[in-house]
Amino acid sequence: MTDLSKYRNIGIFAHVDAGKTTTTERILKLTGKIHKIGDTHDGSTTTDFMEQEAERGITIQSAAVSCFWNDHRLNVIDTPGHVDFTVEVYRSLKVLDGGIGVFCGSGGVEPQSETNWRYANESEVSRLIFVNKLDRMGADFYRVVDQVKNVLGATPLVMTLPIGREEDFVGVVDVLTRQAFVWDDTGLPENYSIQEIPADMVDDVEAYREELVETAVEQDDDLMEAYMEGNEPSIEDLKRCIRKGTRDLAFFPTFCGSAYKNKGIQLVLDAVVDYLPAPDEVDPQPLTDPETGEETGEVATVSADEPFRALAFKIMDDRFGALTFVRIYSGKLNKGDTILNSATGKTERIGRMVEMQANDRNELTSAQAGDIIAIVGMKNVQTGHTLCDVKHECTLEPMIFPTPVISIAVTPKDKGGSEKMGIAIGKMVAEDPSFQVETDEETGETILKGMGELHLDIKVDILKRTYGVDLIVGQPQVAYRETITQPVEDSYTHKKQSGGSGQFGKIDYRIKPGEQGSGFKFTSTVVGGNVPKEFWPAVEKGFEVMMDNGVLAGFPTLDVEVELFDGGFHAVDSSAIAFEIAAKGAFRQSMPKAGPQLLEPIMHVDVFTPEDHVGDVIGDLNRRRGMIKDQQAGVTGVRIKGDVPLSEMFGYIGTLRTMTSGRGQFSMEFAHYAPCPANVAEKVIAEQKEKNAKK
Repeated sequence: MTDLSKYRNIGIFAHVDAGKTTTTERILKLTGKIHKIGDTHDGSTTTDFMEQEAERGITIQSAAVSCFWNDHRLNVIDTPGHVDFTVEVYRSLKVLDGGIGVFCGSGGVEPQSETNWRYANESEVSRLIFVNKLDRMGADFYRVVDQVKNVLGATPLVMTLPIGREEDFVGVVDVLTRQAFVWDDTGLPENYSIQEIPADMVDDVEAYREELVETAVEQDDDLMEAYMEGNEPSIEDLKRCIRKGTRDLAFFPTFCGSAYKNKGIQLVLDAVVDYLPAPDEVDPQPLTDPETGEETGEVATVSADEPFRALAFKIMDDRFGALTFVRIYSGKLNKGDTILNSATGKTERIGRMVEMQANDRNELTSAQAGDIIAIVGMKNVQTGHTLCDVKHECTLEPMIFPTPVISIAVTPKDKGGSEKMGIAIGKMVAEDPSFQVETDEETGETILKGMGELHLDIKVDILKRTYGVDLIVGQPQVAYRETITQPVEDSYTHKKQSGGSGQFGKIDYRIKPGEQGSGFKFTSTVVGGNVPKEFWPAVEKGFEVMMDNGVLAGFPTLDVEVELFDGGFHAVDSSAIAFEIAAKGAFRQSMPKAGPQLLEPIMHVDVFTPEDHVGDVIGDLNRRRGMIKDQQAGVTGVRIKGDVPLSEMFGYIGTLRTMTSGRGQFSMEFAHYAPCPANVAEKVIAEQKEKNAKK
C-alpha cells in the first residue's frame, strides 16, 4: 500500500481510568483485528500484555497496533495515563500525526488529561475528543464540553449528542447528518439502527448544528459568504472545512459514547478517517544540526521518493529479542538495506522488520514514509536516535526527557544476582529514558532513579518477574542539590617541587551565585597573559569536575558563576594539570565562604478531592510544607494546586485515600529547586555525613 492519504497515525491518551485501553480494544474489534473483546477488569486486553499491566489494570508502556477501517490504514498507539509514565505519552505524541483525547463522562477533565493535552499542544498534534463512560452514574456530556472550554482553553466542536443519560444511554445523534444511531441491548457494537431524532432533542440538535456550521465555514471565506446570504453548505463542504480546522488546531471535533458498552465508536473511527490528517498533511519534522542542536532550515518531507529518514522512538525487549520502534518520515526501507545511525555514526543492516500487533507481529519485507514499524535486533540504537540513508546524513529533532526526581538503593538478595541484574537493568534503561541507574562507587550500591514511587515500584517488579532478580530495596531518596548565596573573591596557588620538573599554577577568581536554572558558567577576563589562554580550559574543567560534589553534603552544586580574572604561571613548571589541580583546590577553599545552601526539589502537586474533605487535604498539604496556589470547585469535587517539597510527598497516596475515603486522586511533576529550611537542611546534612563516615 503506497497511497499516503489513506494512512492515519493516531494515539489515544487521557487521564488514568478514562477508558483509553478499552477504546483501543473496541477499535480492534470493529476493524476485525480481534474476535473476542478483552477487558481491563480481567486483564485480557490486547495492548496491556505485560503481567504488571494485566494485574493492576493500568497501562504502563505504549503499545502499537495496526488495523484497517474504510480502506484506510490506522496505526494506533495506546498510551499510559499515570503521571509516572508521561514519558511514554510524550514520545508517542512525537511520532503521531493525530490523536484521540478520551475524557471520562463523570470525571471530566482530570489533572493528567491536562498534562497530556499540554504535551499534545506543544507537539502540535491534531485531536478528536471522545467523551467516554456516558453510561455511568453522574456522567454529563455537556459538563465535560464546558470543562474542555474552561479548563483546557480549547474549542470543542460538538459532532454528536447523547440519547438518554446514565443507565438510559442508548445511542448518539450525528449532528452533521441529523441521524440518530441507537444500539440494542445485545451489547454488540455492530447491532445498531439508524432512526429519527427523538422529538425532545430536535431543538437541541438544530442549535448545535447551527453552531457547528458557523464554526466550520469560518475556514473558507467563499462558503462563509454564501452561508451569510442564506445558502446552506453541503455535507462534503462542511467535512472539508472541519478537516482543515482540525488540522490547524482551530477546534477539536467532539464525540460521545461508551466504549465499554460498545456505543458510539464507529462514528469516532469515521471521524479519524474524515478529519485527522494523513502523514503528508502534517508540518514535516525539522532537521537539526547534530553539533549545535539548532534547526538547519531543512525538513524531512513525508514522501516515499525522498532519502530515507526515520526516528527510533521506543525500544522494547521481549521474548523475540530487542525491538526498535521506528517512525519512517521519508523514503523507503527494504529488508537487507544498510542504514546509518547519525547519532553514533555507525551503520546497521536491517535484518527483520515487523508490523506490530501489540504482542504479536507480522513480518514485512519493506516499509515506507508514514509507516510505524519495529526492527528486530538493532545494536547501539537508543530512543531519539535518527536513522537515515548512508549517503544523506541528517538528524531529526531529538526528544527531550524529564530528569528523574526520586531514587532508591537496591542490592540483589543473592551474590549470583548482581550480574543478572546488571544485564537486565541495562535493557530497561534503553527502553525507558526517564529511568536512570548509577552505582555508588563508595558503597557499591546500585541506585535506581525514576519519575515517582509507582514508576520505581514497577521497575523492581519487572526485575523480579521478567528477569528473575530478587532485590532488597532501600528507602526512597530525594535528589538534593547545593548552591551558594554570596559572592567571593579569592586566590589560590598550587606549587609542588620534588626533584625533576615541578608544578605551578596561580589563579585569582571570583565565585558568585548564578540565576536559577543556569547551571555552571565559567568566564575568563585575564589580560596580559598572566594565565596563558591554553590553560583556561583546564581551570574550567577543574571547577566543573568539583561541581558534582558540593561542600555541604556532597550533593551536586547548581547555579554558580566562576570568573578567572588574574593569576600567575611559571615558564617551565606550569601545565594544564597544575592549573586543573589549582582550580580543584580553589573550589574546596572558597565554596564554604560563599554561603553554601542546600536545595530540595519542589513538585507541582495537583490534588482532586470531594468537597467535604477539602479542609483536611489543605491542612495536610500545609503540614507537608506545601504552598497552596489555587483552588477550583468542580461538580464532582475540588481541585487543589500547590507546590510541595518532594521529601514530604512519600506515601502520600495512602494518606490521601484514607482522608477522602478512597475518592481522592493526585498527580505531581517536578517544578524547580528551592532552598531547604535550616532545620531540614541540618538533618539531611547530618544523615549524609553519617553515611559518608560509614563508607
